[in-house]
Amino acid sequence: MTMDVKAVGDVKALRLPAFFAKRGIHYSWVVAAVTFLTMLVTAGAVGAPGVLIGPLEKEFGWSTAEISTALAVRLVLYGFMGPFAAAFMNHFGVRRVASTALVLIAVGVLGSLFMTSVWQLFVLWGVVVGLGTGLTAMVLGATVVTRWFSSRRGLVMGLLTASTATGQLVFLPLLAALTEAYGWRVALIFVLSMLLVAAVGVLWLMRDRPSDLGIAPFGADAATVQVAAPTSFKGMLASPLIVLKDAAQTRTFWVLFGTFFVCGASTNGLVQTHFVSLCGDFGIVPVTAAGILAMIGIFDFFGTIGSGWLSDRFDSRILLFSYYGLRGLSLIYLPFTNFSFYELSLFGIFYGLDWVATVPPTVKLTADRFGDRSNMVFGWVFTGHQLGAAFAAWGGGFSRTEYDSYLPAFFIAGVLCLMAALSMVLIGRRGDEQKVAVAA
Repeated sequence: MTMDVKAVGDVKALRLPAFFAKRGIHYSWVVAAVTFLTMLVTAGAVGAPGVLIGPLEKEFGWSTAEISTALAVRLVLYGFMGPFAAAFMNHFGVRRVASTALVLIAVGVLGSLFMTSVWQLFVLWGVVVGLGTGLTAMVLGATVVTRWFSSRRGLVMGLLTASTATGQLVFLPLLAALTEAYGWRVALIFVLSMLLVAAVGVLWLMRDRPSDLGIAPFGADAATVQVAAPTSFKGMLASPLIVLKDAAQTRTFWVLFGTFFVCGASTNGLVQTHFVSLCGDFGIVPVTAAGILAMIGIFDFFGTIGSGWLSDRFDSRILLFSYYGLRGLSLIYLPFTNFSFYELSLFGIFYGLDWVATVPPTVKLTADRFGDRSNMVFGWVFTGHQLGAAFAAWGGGFSRTEYDSYLPAFFIAGVLCLMAALSMVLIGRRGDEQKVAVAA
C-alpha cells in the first residue's frame, strides 16, 4: 500500500495550526509572536553600540568620531536593505530571509569579540551587522501583517513597531550593567545568546504564508492561495529600483522620505547612539543613563500601540504633525536642563511617547497613496529614516569631537523635527501617487 507523498506533507503542515487552534490561538498570532521576538532581538543588537562607545575608546584609543562613523555605515546599510529585503522575502520566503539575517548578525557580533583595529569595527558592525539587521527591519513586520492578518492590522503593526524601539532601548540597561561589571565582550555574548533563541523560534515556528498551512489569515472567512508572480532573480533585484523611479515623481514620497529622515536623525541615530555618552559628560553613570533610555522604551511601547489605534481613526497627517512637534519641543528642551533625574525623567516621558509613534501613520499614508506597491515604497521611505540616523550618528560624534559637547546636535535635531511637523501641509488628500499604485 502506498501513500501520496503530498498528502503526508499536507498532514504535517496542518499539525502546528491544529495544535494552537485546540487552545484557541489562531496561528497568525504565533507568527506575529515570532516576528515580535525577532525584531526585538535584532533591534537590541542595533542598539548595543550605544553602551560600547566609551569602553572601545578606553581599550583601543579610538576617537568618538571614528566609532560613530563605523556605526553610521551600519545605519546606512540597515536602511538601504529595506526595499530589497521586501523583494527577497517575496522571492525566497520570510523564514529563509529572517534566519539568514540572524546568522549574519551573529557572525558580525561574534567576530567583534576578537577585533583589534578600527577597520574591523567598520567591517563587522558597519557592513555585516548592517546587512543582517537591514533584512529584519520594519519591512519584515509590514510583510507579516499584510500576509497573515485581514483584521487587526493596525494593532499588530503597532505591536511589531513597538518591539523594534523597545528592543533598542530596554536591552541597554542590561547591556550597560554587564559591560560595567564584566566588560563589553560579555555584553555581546548575551546578545549572541538572544540571537540564537530568536533563530530557533524562526526555524521552528515561522511560516511564509497562511496558505502554506491551509488556513486563512486572521479575520478572513476562507483560506486564499497567495502566490507571488513568478520573476527572475534579476527581475527581483530590479523591482525596488523601478518602484523608486515611479515613486520619486510624486511630492508625497519626498515629504514622507524627508520626514522619516528627520525621524531617524532624532531617534536611533542621535539619542540611541549618543544619549549614554551625553549623560556621561554630566556625571551620570552609564547604568543610570541606560535606565532613562529604558523608560523611554516603556513609554514608547504604549505610545506606538496607541498610535496604531489612532491611525485607524484619524487623519495621519494630523497625527504626524503632533508627533514631530512634540518630539522637537522635547529635544530643544533637553539642552536647557541641568540633567537632573527629574528633568531627564520629564524628557523621557514626553519624548518616549512618540519615539516611533510616527511609523503607523507613515505606513498608513504610504499604503493609502501607493496601493499594492506600498511595501517597497515604504522600504525606500525607511531608507530615508536610516540615512537620517546615520547622519545624526556621525553628526553627534562630530559635535562631541569638535565642540566638546553633544548639545548642539540635540538642538539641531529638535529644530528639524519642528520643520518636519510643518511639512505635513504639503501632503494633499490624494495625488498623482495613485499612478505608482497601478503602474506595471
